[in-house]
Amino acid sequence: MRAPEPHRHSIASPADLAPPLPAASGFDHLIVETPGLRTHVAIVGDGEPVVMLHGFPLHWWQWHQVAPLIAEQGYRVICPDLRGAGWTEADDPGIERETRLHDLLALFETLGVERAHVVSHDMGAITGMQLAYAHPERVGRAVQLSVPPGFISFSPRLVAAFRHMPKLLWHRPGSSLRGVWADQYNARGTPESEIDAHLAPMQRPAIDQAVRTLYRGMVIPESMRLSRGVYKRMRLTVPTLFAFGRVDTRFDEELIRRLCANPERFADDVEFAFIDDGGKLLPAEAPDAVANLTLDWIRRAD
Repeated sequence: MRAPEPHRHSIASPADLAPPLPAASGFDHLIVETPGLRTHVAIVGDGEPVVMLHGFPLHWWQWHQVAPLIAEQGYRVICPDLRGAGWTEADDPGIERETRLHDLLALFETLGVERAHVVSHDMGAITGMQLAYAHPERVGRAVQLSVPPGFISFSPRLVAAFRHMPKLLWHRPGSSLRGVWADQYNARGTPESEIDAHLAPMQRPAIDQAVRTLYRGMVIPESMRLSRGVYKRMRLTVPTLFAFGRVDTRFDEELIRRLCANPERFADDVEFAFIDDGGKLLPAEAPDAVANLTLDWIRRAD
């Protein structure tokens, strides 16, 4: 394991961050400085590193129920706020297709993480997938939640998964994103206090303005690569578990298994899991199931 670079990260007091961090016991908070970026990172536990990459419009707190369950089993769980989200601050508001990937690699270097298991959800899965394909030596085992493999075949039935994009491509600062929690593919109604905790950083103009930047600079270009079958011409060597909630009928089991038939053509070791009573927001809707699936998967590396 590489030694962390000196004087590049500091302990952050939740009281010093604005808006205030939502409550979550057991986490340490760091501000990690890399060129042009000050990344807020929440860490719990000690041991082999597990990095958790949040979805949209979420941040580190998405993992506040899952991460401690994994940490209890002897892992150091690292939950960064990715560029354009949470309490992370960037000098440059621009975000391109691999910007978050480069940010993550710089974070690994500064924290002295040579290799980690990676758990990703929703938009965070873009960065998790990029890391697994481009730098497989940095990933032990991967868990990807609510997002299908890059090698999935196209079907008109997948269009439902992208119906939210036009509104976010033209997001107007100040517009509400609460509709994410009213989505028909979610398994439960979300308490208003939980929604407020996730949307609190939107009070920061840079985070609100990053919505369009993320979709135009990263999501659309990556979606175009998927539609062109770029990842079907590559090979996924990182053992990866793809997990979905059964309420999330955008990606029901029959569709996923049909469009990802014969995965050995594209990957060395993949499995699919489907969680009862879970929807699109799996870490919040089924935290115990997500933690148990993750622990079972990464322990297979032993």
